[in-house]
Amino acid sequence: MLQVCLNGRREGADGGCVPLSPEAMAQSAAEAVAAGATDVHVHPRTPCGRDSLSPRVVAATLETIRARVPAPVGVTTGAWAEPDPLARLKQVRSWTVLPDHASVNWHEPGAEELAARLIAMGVEVEAGIWSGTDGAARFASSQLGPKVLRVLAEVTDTGADTAEESARGLLADLGDAHGRPVLLHGEDGGAWPVLRLAGRLGLATRMGLEDTLLLPDGQRASSNAQLVAEALVQYGSWAEERDPSKG
Repeated sequence: MLQVCLNGRREGADGGCVPLSPEAMAQSAAEAVAAGATDVHVHPRTPCGRDSLSPRVVAATLETIRARVPAPVGVTTGAWAEPDPLARLKQVRSWTVLPDHASVNWHEPGAEELAARLIAMGVEVEAGIWSGTDGAARFASSQLGPKVLRVLAEVTDTGADTAEESARGLLADLGDAHGRPVLLHGEDGGAWPVLRLAGRLGLATRMGLEDTLLLPDGQRASSNAQLVAEALVQYGSWAEERDPSKG
């Protein structure tokens, strides 16, 4: 699978191609799915551009995207949207429109309780395991591990020359990941090296303006769709290298 990550914590200063309104997110998601993305990850935003877990904001975002896109749509539950674990849990419990899945960062306070609530609500959970945190260790001992949809292995090392090594270290820390599928991705300078590693390893991955604003040649990307199209080329070429039946 190739997930498109539409916006993340990018701001208007990062360029007009970053979708911030529900309408812009829906248009960008539709273009990305047409380019080959099979899943959507989005950060719902308030009108002033702030990440939000508000039921009203989440509902407007999901309904607008779903009107244009048939693919599954997931949202973040990152602590930056609501730092207080109890307040974050209360907001999620009050959602009136549910995403298909939600990412929960396992190193953040209250992650286990939040993931358990989402599962009880019928929302599948992506376990966000970041490199450079104790997320992998916490996930390894979690009774919820076997119940998550997949593991979102997030390589926070943005060095183009070091991100692959960091990714391999994160995968080693994850071990069998409770038998759940792993989606491996990087950020900024590490985004393309980690995507190519995912291709070699045959792992799911993601690409979009949340993870990088640049194409592999360093040029500025014009859209999520352009990044997705290039990701499929990059992933496929490295996957063929791995597959002895090709060529």
